[in-house]
Amino acid sequence: MALNIADLFEHAVDVVPDRPIIQVGDRRVTYAELEAESNRLAHFLQGRGVGVGDHVGIYAKNSIEHVVALLAIFKIRAVVINVNYRYVEGELDYLFDNSDMVALIHERGYADLVAAVAPRHEALHTIVVMPDSADPESQADVSAYSGVLWEDALDGQSAERDFEPRSGDDLYIVYTGGTTGYPKGVMWRNEDFWRVLGGGIDFMTGARLSEFDQSQQAATNQPMVTFPLSPLMHGGAQAAMLMHLFAGHLTILAPTFDAHEVWRTIEANKVQLIFMTGDAMARPLIEAYESHGYDATSLVAVASSAAIFSRPVKERWMAAFPNTFFTDSVGASETGFQGTGLQDKDNIQGEGCVVSLGLESVLLDEDNRVIDLDQVGAIGRLARSGSVPVGYYKDEERSARTFITVDGVRYSVPGDFARVEEGAKVTLLGRGSNCINTGGEKVYPEEVEMALKAHPDVYDALVVGVADETYGQAVSAVIQPRGDARPSVADLRDFLRSSLSSYKLPRFVTWVEEIPRSATGKANYPRARELAGQGS
Repeated sequence: MALNIADLFEHAVDVVPDRPIIQVGDRRVTYAELEAESNRLAHFLQGRGVGVGDHVGIYAKNSIEHVVALLAIFKIRAVVINVNYRYVEGELDYLFDNSDMVALIHERGYADLVAAVAPRHEALHTIVVMPDSADPESQADVSAYSGVLWEDALDGQSAERDFEPRSGDDLYIVYTGGTTGYPKGVMWRNEDFWRVLGGGIDFMTGARLSEFDQSQQAATNQPMVTFPLSPLMHGGAQAAMLMHLFAGHLTILAPTFDAHEVWRTIEANKVQLIFMTGDAMARPLIEAYESHGYDATSLVAVASSAAIFSRPVKERWMAAFPNTFFTDSVGASETGFQGTGLQDKDNIQGEGCVVSLGLESVLLDEDNRVIDLDQVGAIGRLARSGSVPVGYYKDEERSARTFITVDGVRYSVPGDFARVEEGAKVTLLGRGSNCINTGGEKVYPEEVEMALKAHPDVYDALVVGVADETYGQAVSAVIQPRGDARPSVADLRDFLRSSLSSYKLPRFVTWVEEIPRSATGKANYPRARELAGQGS
């Protein structure tokens, strides 16, 4: 019993080869077509020397080619490295180096950045250039780094499935943010990732599935039409898509998020289930729906995770879709799914999502003791045992802090706090660190502070998150100037663009005479948040 991601996909191919599986825009492919194309790319990569355990980056928006690339890498037992397509040159440089990437598959629209970064990494020996999903006609030059065009890579390659046996121990790595702002690679065994994120444990009942259960569902159940709205560069979106590949459902993907286009897609394809990232997507979606009146009567369920789905926005959704199920889910790259809560108009919570904990998830107190869920009001850190990651790639110190053993049980404890509620449920309170969650993207203050202090008119700075109706939190900077100059927010953002991704740029600035710090220089973030409320 392999319990490997590639095997689970192939089991579904074998039972429903002619069923449509992925759709982007007007293009729709079947299981058999997706299988053949991923086999061709897998054989090309093998021919270039990419093998078991090698790290292969995917730098792309949502597309059919993106899914093909994922499957091809899994098929040859290599390891996918997810690349955030918002990264600027310095961030790409770090990721290429830290991940020990030997091959890269990227959209043609990113050719200029790849040309700037790739030559600095000798281990990166193979680069495949896929069509740009948002600009298919792009002719960006790829000759500077010997990029192989997608059609040339697949031309003449075998479509046969003739790969070596795989293992449930094969690695699956998800790069996520770190406390210094640098991404860190969370290492999962294939089986454990499938268990906690790919449907290997039933999210509602806690039942553990066996290898062929999902493919048998594909053969016998009526398929759904699903639409995960988040980018596949994030682990959660990958997991949602893979779970539905295994079970025979049609997954629709969009290269970019456009609220009106989402509703047109739902209307035209009778979408039944959407996955979204809190208010950052939910607010523009419901505003577009209310303004235009689309036919979305097919919508059975709306699932939100990774960011706040606030009460006022939920109320608008529930008024528009009184017969639709709404769920909030909690989890992390280091734990996978930890709990879900079914929401309705009579129990919407205002302080955070309320969920029932999933199998193997617990709360730990400050002494790492498991909190009994009859202790209403008790606060602890969310933790998970059982199917948890191996650790962080090349970071033993951080691994030791996050993955702990208590009384012989190994837990993943990434730092999210929750409070016990009536009925053995918990309210998610958020990460105990100063991490800012803006529209589902993590922003770490120290990285932005360091970039700000490179500005000639900035003497000192602290960065915090402030409440924002659209994104949950917005990045806000509290700045002590150097001299009398007061650059505008726009000027500061322009200065920072060369070193930071756009979602990390401050949207608000407060100028102060002195940054709040202790006598030893330690930042006083609570006071900085108070000051940030005065920002402009």
